[in-house]
Amino acid sequence: MSLNTDNLERCINTLESSLKMLNQSEAKSTEYEIFRNAVIKGFELTLEISGKLLKKALRPFFATSRETDRLTYKDVFRHAAKHDILTIEEVERWFKYRDNRNLTAHDYGKGFAEETLILLPEFVVDAKRLMESLKNVAV
Repeated sequence: MSLNTDNLERCINTLESSLKMLNQSEAKSTEYEIFRNAVIKGFELTLEISGKLLKKALRPFFATSRETDRLTYKDVFRHAAKHDILTIEEVERWFKYRDNRNLTAHDYGKGFAEETLILLPEFVVDAKRLMESLKNVAV
């Protein structure tokens, strides 16, 4: 049985659509602000769902599900590399995404949002790659 990645796929598609609409809107307009906020939320949601699905994918590699429940977010990604679900380079990028996300808890300002927007094209590619990898993992 494989993981159900439907929710992750919806999140990625919504994020891509929001990003497209953001790029089509005029900077400093209300529409731009709305789409930027949607993109940031989409990024956060996609990041969280990715980590949760990856944790589920790792359960067969541990003696109990309690062991996987104790893993930190970054530990989940380290184990994904250890078990060839992701490459080391991909894991390093996911760490960068997570570090960026952690800043949102402290800074919802324009500067943070613009920094996040720079990461998004690569993030979308990595999220799609992870989704495809997860489809091939038996749980």
